[in-house]
Amino acid sequence: MKRADLHIKVTIDLDEDEQPERVAREICRQLEKMYVVRSAELSSVVEREAAG
Repeated sequence: MKRADLHIKVTIDLDEDEQPERVAREICRQLEKMYVVRSAELSSVVEREAAG
């Protein structure tokens, strides 16, 4: 069986009261659940001003 590391960039729009780390944990949890991912983790957060 082969193993691969996938590096995926995800850009999300957050409400003012949402924390990016909490959203990232939920995304990781869903990946592990839905795709039988061995592990998923947040490696960094870069906050930017919303466009428009």
